[in-house]
Amino acid sequence: MNNSLRAVSGGKGRDVILLHGLFGQGSNLRGIARALEPHFRVHCLDLPDHGRSPWLASASLEAYANAVVAWMNSNHIDESDVIGHSLGGKVAMQLALGGIARVRRLVVADIAPVRYPADHAEILAVLARVEAGGCTSRAAAESLMVDVVPDPGVRAYLLMSLTGSAGGYRWRFNLAGLAAGYEQLRAAPAGQEQCQTPTLFLRGGESGYITADHMSEISRRFPQSRVQLVPDAGHWLHVDQPELVCDVIQRYLLA
Repeated sequence: MNNSLRAVSGGKGRDVILLHGLFGQGSNLRGIARALEPHFRVHCLDLPDHGRSPWLASASLEAYANAVVAWMNSNHIDESDVIGHSLGGKVAMQLALGGIARVRRLVVADIAPVRYPADHAEILAVLARVEAGGCTSRAAAESLMVDVVPDPGVRAYLLMSLTGSAGGYRWRFNLAGLAAGYEQLRAAPAGQEQCQTPTLFLRGGESGYITADHMSEISRRFPQSRVQLVPDAGHWLHVDQPELVCDVIQRYLLA
């Protein structure tokens, strides 16, 4: 069995690893990758339990970070810049807080090093209904999701991971494993109390994922960090403001 994470790599130069959010896959961040590839060798990873990467027996931030380290080892990458969005940002923080110097610079997109409320419980339930419903088309799957996921953009994001099979449609991600490990995935990153890695937090101006209440914890655990507001952007800030986000990240990594 191949236990290596799925990765799509491109460009030349210093290594940069991109980590996507919950229910996503590495291709979600290809826009950022394309912007960085003229200057860096960029790797878009599918996290464990997502995309085409292996499924784990137990999902947690630490297990996901360990899988990224194992992938780095197998690809002879001693140190890398790491960019993570949402869950990927938590995994990136866990990697930097793990006590091993593998992260040169860190970019965390719209997530804080805190425990979040169980806001995805209803989404997990409706995703299970889609998988159990024997849907014969993507339209049928989407119709089951409308009441719980009214935002068409969020539905489109989720449906990117819907794939056809002999018995109908199923999710490419490990839905049962993510549901079982959800408490661990919404936890604050563990590890050393402070991380001295230079870190840029990007905060969507219309998102509620990084609030004023989170600022003290960001400063406490990442004292070498700064927070930059991305105006007119929600949680998917790299989709809402792609040119601005790519420009800010590129300038930060090249500084």
